[in-house]
Amino acid sequence: MKKVEIRAASKTYQVFIGSGLRHQIGSQLKSILSQPPSSIFIISDTNVAPKYLDDVKASFDKELSVFDYVIKSGEASKSFQVYEDVLTKALESNLDRKSVVIALGGGVVGDLAGFVAATYMRGIRFVQVPTTLLAHDSSVGGKVAINHPLGKNMIGSFHQPEVVFYDTETLYSLPKREWRSGFAEVIKHGFIRNRRFLEELERDWTSFENIPIEQLNTMLEKSISVKADVVAEDEKELGVRAHLNLGHTLGHALEAELGYGVMTHGEAVAIGILYAMRLSEEINQIDLNIPHYEEWFRRLGYETRIPASLKGEKLLKTMSQDKKVEAGTIRMVLLEKIGQATVTNIPPDIILALIEERMEEGSRG
Repeated sequence: MKKVEIRAASKTYQVFIGSGLRHQIGSQLKSILSQPPSSIFIISDTNVAPKYLDDVKASFDKELSVFDYVIKSGEASKSFQVYEDVLTKALESNLDRKSVVIALGGGVVGDLAGFVAATYMRGIRFVQVPTTLLAHDSSVGGKVAINHPLGKNMIGSFHQPEVVFYDTETLYSLPKREWRSGFAEVIKHGFIRNRRFLEELERDWTSFENIPIEQLNTMLEKSISVKADVVAEDEKELGVRAHLNLGHTLGHALEAELGYGVMTHGEAVAIGILYAMRLSEEINQIDLNIPHYEEWFRRLGYETRIPASLKGEKLLKTMSQDKKVEAGTIRMVLLEKIGQATVTNIPPDIILALIEERMEEGSRG
């Protein structure tokens, strides 16, 4: 089992990475939690619950009350209505301030369950149990949220978990598309902070077939360590933590304009990363060798161009509603070089021109 320590300003906790950890959660929490839980509330979804919910519930002592709520799988569940439904179940189950919420699932479950924990009785403890590769990023760092029709993750909080149990055995039930979605966030960590890690990823990850679990665990340990360093420096995203948004301003706009679920989060972020690199070349007058990285992305199965069915002006408008916009100015994460990021104000005309360029080149290619 591998371990990464997260040292946020508000709390220090561990991320445990290994095979079969879901069977040990109950026993592990006895030594991790300073105060025993009065009850457990597991939130999962319709894809994950049939596979792993019973395993997690069985890890707890029979004397402890364990409740669960299963949401419909998908981004649409990060809504006000589902949030209210989960809170209703929590109240009906008589959860109190000593109760512990467990998020068993991918990023949607983690974001929703974390926001429930952050707001129930003004905040109770919660535990992240990610079951997707994408959730390696969202389960660490304490950002929890739900969506609004006008923007993704616009209603949320910072609420750090007590611990993260990453049972990598669960990732092997994922379809290739979900591996791609999560791997985009791994790649992002290399681009913004660690060029050597990015080079290792290029060398070792040429497909998502027959991945040895030790290779997977090592990759996750290194990727989560990058995020751990960033969170330690800037828990509330007042400075360098914004660098973790590389590719996300356009990525979120693509998700919203296409309709949530049409393109996975990671697929949208991959397009957003390449677009941000193109902006970086334009603004910073540098050469980032985009064709090299674009070819690697394509070998891994990613689309690399903005869908030609979308309208540049509409994408620009949606980007201007992103929560990272300040005083109406679009601020985007760019690269000064591979492994070094910065946040820059970008004129709308340049954003639009390069959106249309990335569309046109793709349609011609």
